[in-house]
Amino acid sequence: MRRSPADLRVSAVLATAVGPLRLRSPVMTASGTSGHGAELAAYGPLGELGAVVVKSLAAFRWPGNDGVRVRAAPGGSMLNRVGLQGPSVAAWRDRHLPALLEHGATVVASIWGRTAVELAAAAEALRRPGAPGAGAGIAGVAAVEVNLSCPNLSGHPIAHSKAATAEAVAAVASVLGGSEVPLWAKLGPAVPDICELAAAALEAGASGLTLVNTMPGMRVDVDDGRAPFVGGLSGPALHPVALRAVRDCRQAFPSTPIVGVGGVSCGRDAAELLVAGANAVQVGTATFADPRAPWRVQDQLAAWCARRGTSVEELSGALLR
Repeated sequence: MRRSPADLRVSAVLATAVGPLRLRSPVMTASGTSGHGAELAAYGPLGELGAVVVKSLAAFRWPGNDGVRVRAAPGGSMLNRVGLQGPSVAAWRDRHLPALLEHGATVVASIWGRTAVELAAAAEALRRPGAPGAGAGIAGVAAVEVNLSCPNLSGHPIAHSKAATAEAVAAVASVLGGSEVPLWAKLGPAVPDICELAAAALEAGASGLTLVNTMPGMRVDVDDGRAPFVGGLSGPALHPVALRAVRDCRQAFPSTPIVGVGGVSCGRDAAELLVAGANAVQVGTATFADPRAPWRVQDQLAAWCARRGTSVEELSGALLR
């Protein structure tokens, strides 16, 4: 099917690169907000998005947290304490990944573990059965995002420590070594200096950064005396925090691929993260209220760029030029 001139113009406006990974659009889903497979295919063509980032997976099946897992926060934001519930990487690879690929999605696998050993096992499970050698036969994914910063597990996230961050990233890099699959370290903002953690991740073998994860927050019901709800804060309240993190890391690492995430609910939000230094963005919490949000943000961003006669690649990092 031939594409219309309008389609070609939109493609030129939206095209971007996250390091060696060329994408038709900078707009991705965010891990934990679009399911493990092709759930969002009912709302739009997955192949038209920059990428689908799946819910974080461990080497083992994980039940997540008990009790209430999600609470609304002011201004359309959200607190969650889901706790990374999900199937094992191997189960996802065999049951969910094929559907994503059939829908034409560019797939980013998100993996997690409590230790470097668990993260290495999760990365190893991405390999197709029978594929020998480090990095060989990685199962149909365009990139691997290493979730080092979920605040909803017991203990401190790995990305609260430079040493633990470096150890974890190095363990995954050793498994992916020899492949051409980019490795993005996903960092959280609740640290004194996110650039220090980013430097540790990059020196250990990460090829890019995803900024930022949710940050710890709490709601208290003063009327009924229930226990406070503690979880990770996402949505519009996180957007200024994400902007600052992206800007700071872009200043510190001028050539590093950066994916910005946090409170993107419209095209203008996406443009702000791009201008601050991101090469691509992820849409997360907005998808719970509107499952078509990633496509809507993408359309709005294309229109915003067209009105200004610019493109995503021209926008990226413009604040610092």
